Amino acid sequence: MDHPEGASEAGDVRLGFDRRVRLEFHGSKISSDGGLLLFRELDKVLGLHDIAGGLLRDTRTGHNRLHSLVGLLRQSVFGRLAGYEDVNDADRLALDPVMRQVVGGRAVDAKAASASQMGRFETEVLAPTDNRTALADMSGQWIDRVHERKPPKWITLDMDSSVSPTHGAQEGTAWNGHFGCMCYHPLFVFNQFGHLERCALRPGNVHSAGDWQTVLKPVIARYADGHLMRFFRADSAFAIPELYKTLETAGYFYAIRLRANRVLQDRIAHLLKRPVGRPPKGVKRVYGDFEYQAVSWDKPRRVVAKVEWHPGELFPRVGFVVTNLPMEPDWIIRFYNQRGTAEQHIKEGKHAINWTRLSCKGKAQNEVRLQLHALAYNLGVFLQGTDLPEEMADWSLTNLQTRLIKIGARVVRHARAITFQLAEVAVSGDLFRRILTAIHGLRAPPAST
Repeated sequence: MDHPEGASEAGDVRLGFDRRVRLEFHGSKISSDGGLLLFRELDKVLGLHDIAGGLLRDTRTGHNRLHSLVGLLRQSVFGRLAGYEDVNDADRLALDPVMRQVVGGRAVDAKAASASQMGRFETEVLAPTDNRTALADMSGQWIDRVHERKPPKWITLDMDSSVSPTHGAQEGTAWNGHFGCMCYHPLFVFNQFGHLERCALRPGNVHSAGDWQTVLKPVIARYADGHLMRFFRADSAFAIPELYKTLETAGYFYAIRLRANRVLQDRIAHLLKRPVGRPPKGVKRVYGDFEYQAVSWDKPRRVVAKVEWHPGELFPRVGFVVTNLPMEPDWIIRFYNQRGTAEQHIKEGKHAINWTRLSCKGKAQNEVRLQLHALAYNLGVFLQGTDLPEEMADWSLTNLQTRLIKIGARVVRHARAITFQLAEVAVSGDLFRRILTAIHGLRAPPAST
């Protein structure tokens, strides 16, 4: 076996295309994830994983407690942020110098948790109901910590469901006719910064808005005491009278799409006549605004209609939005259309964090995995919310992963110092320092004496 701190016992390797080229393998002296050190600093500045220490219950005994609970959680979250979406890579990451530094504790001088240790942590320690509840609450508490450092002026919540295809006999998986596959059907709530406020894993055959109260009401409760303007957006699956009443009671302005029906169409019949004259070269938009009460509603509500005439199309495109916003109809439609950012956030979670990778047999264990993915996603998005250098302003989470996290690093250990020598390819040393300065800008102000 190769020595964890030195070169491979097999010696160097030479390549035929140029005999001057020699390859050496230095075990855990080299890492491909040097950028994780920046995110570990962000974790320290915000005290994110310290929150976990007060929420999670440690059920381990005896020799199973080699690593702290917080250290194991860091290894799970940071590993996912770097693209290792399950515990299959844990044995190799246990020797990685950056991961060991990120985990902290005994991992710095020995090694981080193995695959079997991480497997027990995720499927046994975190699986009980109280720890799963704590994990579901943790994303919101992390976001509250960020808002303490950078208070928002308003909050906008976007709710949407997604699909996590399954390929085995996982508990709770079911056929979903809309998606055309066996799957889970998770539900998400994001805010306008892209933070994942809360999520829940649901069986594959539930309605898109099924169990919305369990996901949305805790988020509403967290913002109940804040002096903020509060907004909510969702598609037609969430056009539910009880949801309207919940939002109105909590003081939210909302814009929720309505499915078209004959009554709504009749109310805007005057807008559905083809415009007189030659067809326009561009899209022609007109708006309607009226009071409407469906049979299941407790009172009339405002409905805004948008009618679009597109060149070359015989019939107009029509959409309806139910709202309690007092703004002009065109403003409300633009506000609603920004709901599409939630779909982009879901795509980022799928591609960068791979949160559709839910391959455990038990539903409780897959719930844990989804919540760990959510924490990793939020940690990445929190960095995007700092005052990053201008050249990084449009970097997506995938860009951060491939260009910032995947930095080659060589560790040099001395008695009093640990030095990481980082490659300067996608990210220069100057840019790295400016990112670090942006992170330190989130430090809590000194306590007044």
